[in-house]
Amino acid sequence: MTPDEPAPQTPGPATDEPTVVRLRRQHDGQPSTPDLDLHETVQGRKPGSRFLRLTRAGEQKLRRVGEGEFEATQAAMRPTTPVGRVWAGARRVLIGAPLATADLPHERLSKFKALAIFSSDNMSSSAYATEEILLVLILAGTASLSLSLPIALAIALLAAIVATSYSQLVKAYPRGGGAYDVTQETLGVLPSLLAGSTLVVDYILTVAVSTAAGVAAITSAAPELLDWRVEIAIVFVVLLTIGNLRGIRESGSLFALPPYLFIVAFGGMIAVGIIRLALGHDMTAAAPPNPVDAGTHAVTLFLVLRAFASGAAALTGIEAIADGTPSFKPPEAKNASITLYWMAAILAAFFVGTTLLATQMDVAPSETKTVVAQIATTVFGEGVFFYLVQVTTAMILVLAANTAFAGLPTLASVMARGGDMPKQFAFRGDRLAFSNGIIVLGLASCGVLFLFDADTHKIIPLYAFGVFMAFTLSQAGMVVHWRRSRGPGWKLSLGVNALGCVVTGVVAMIVGGTKFLDGAWLSMTAMAILLLVLWIIRQHYKDAENQLSSGLAGAEGVAQHFYSASSGRPQTVLVPVETINRAVLRTMAYARTLSMNAIAIHVTDELELAEPLRQQWEESVPDVPLVVVESPYRSLIEPILAYIEGLDRTQPNHMVTVVLPEFVTKHFWQRFLHNQLSLRLKKALINRPNTVVVDVPYHLSH
Repeated sequence: MTPDEPAPQTPGPATDEPTVVRLRRQHDGQPSTPDLDLHETVQGRKPGSRFLRLTRAGEQKLRRVGEGEFEATQAAMRPTTPVGRVWAGARRVLIGAPLATADLPHERLSKFKALAIFSSDNMSSSAYATEEILLVLILAGTASLSLSLPIALAIALLAAIVATSYSQLVKAYPRGGGAYDVTQETLGVLPSLLAGSTLVVDYILTVAVSTAAGVAAITSAAPELLDWRVEIAIVFVVLLTIGNLRGIRESGSLFALPPYLFIVAFGGMIAVGIIRLALGHDMTAAAPPNPVDAGTHAVTLFLVLRAFASGAAALTGIEAIADGTPSFKPPEAKNASITLYWMAAILAAFFVGTTLLATQMDVAPSETKTVVAQIATTVFGEGVFFYLVQVTTAMILVLAANTAFAGLPTLASVMARGGDMPKQFAFRGDRLAFSNGIIVLGLASCGVLFLFDADTHKIIPLYAFGVFMAFTLSQAGMVVHWRRSRGPGWKLSLGVNALGCVVTGVVAMIVGGTKFLDGAWLSMTAMAILLLVLWIIRQHYKDAENQLSSGLAGAEGVAQHFYSASSGRPQTVLVPVETINRAVLRTMAYARTLSMNAIAIHVTDELELAEPLRQQWEESVPDVPLVVVESPYRSLIEPILAYIEGLDRTQPNHMVTVVLPEFVTKHFWQRFLHNQLSLRLKKALINRPNTVVVDVPYHLSH
């Protein structure tokens, strides 16, 4: 305690709220921030009695960390109403207790967990890609099914090219965002928005296709569940959504075992089948139930390309590692590249092995029994090992959707920070996951499953075009990157990415041309619509930023124009501040007309990012103190409420007025692109005594 600081009053029973005031020196003529009483005033048992309780350190809602700096503790997050406590308890049961931002490094994934999370989609493709090839070739009769092996080998070679190309992208752009990130920096706005729209549609379809394929594996083993496939698929998506809301590390722990069980069971089936074929056993598959009728079409180049396009869906999921590189443990780029090569090797072995066994066993596609189920029956019979293969295949197919849950929310957060998606997608939830992206992905994929009856064969044609468009754009962006950087070995790297660009571009045209009438036009239309929406969002954010920041280059002169101090009646005026712009300066000018005792408050989850704002604030608004409250649990409302409660206890007879800077959009739909902080604060403060909330609108003209 400093010499000029009186001792605080001794807490005890009282009929009025006690006042605890701590005086603080002013330095260099700068305004000082008011000290806060961080204890708690509670209601006594007798009517009208209140007393000041010395709150234990673990129960305080704010913790002082420095001059004008506070940190909101977990106690500030505790709800005060019965409904709020019930809801918080339900959230804790479903997704767990909130994690502080400081825990983020501990949420990173090892290569072992990352392979299970990011590679499930890619590995699982071997369970249905062969069947998609056979479904096209059967149109030319059973004799044409032998072409499936050369097609599978060509796709495996393509997978090697794409994986090598993406390993270079991961090293050059380890911050995540994948195709969107590289194209934005190298090719410009429109290509980046096209890459973003194709990836968003692709991830939604990934969840739908994977879940539908997993349900197909279940109904192959239990045909009586066929009529319930839509309901079963939606339940799986809901469970995956909840699992991912618990955080990426915990979801990795929850979902890591099934992929490795699949590797053992599926790899064992292929190994045993090949060994039995090599030993000369009769491995001809029995005629399946409900076989697909063989057609009489000629074996044309178009038919072969169409089969290739169907099987190329096996390459989906490679992009997820590039999007989710920041989720790896350090060194992120190196670990992501290693995991990428592991994934490509497993995919090639399983895909080619499955196609080889299907060809040698004369497996024919069926409407009710999958190709993998027929191979497992031929290799193991319908015993324990057959059901082991079916169960693990169903599990990996369902969990393949988890790849999208790991990739899309991270991609959406990168796009939101770039101003191409609503800002809400950039915020982490209670468990440090990008919760809004996870929820939107779950809802959108459930809609696709409902519309297409959870039928894999109906969804697959919509699927692969967006994948290869993203591949092509990312590789084109990497070619530009190497031409600009010209680092060591740049010519070889440029050659690898150029080859990847040409090959994936050709495949994209093949997929788009051969699958257009089968349903690819739907996904193309969805991508075009989303591209337009992203462009409109980008333009709105750009216009808003221009209007709010116009003329702020000379901060001192503009500040004098938009901000002036005036006297007001005794009260405390609090202004939440995110950044310095015209709307904030105008709001501060209005706040000073209410009271000279005005305080600006800035809530942040990273103190380092608040320091430039503090410096700019001292230059632009030198006579109003700025209080910084660190919010390690990423909440905006609760830390402000905790600060107001501290002011109440320090100055119990003062009115607290919260003045909110709020800009009004021209079009109603633009409101949803901005945080509704003012609405949430008004709702939280409406029942507080001696508290007033004032909006100061700033109207946007575009």
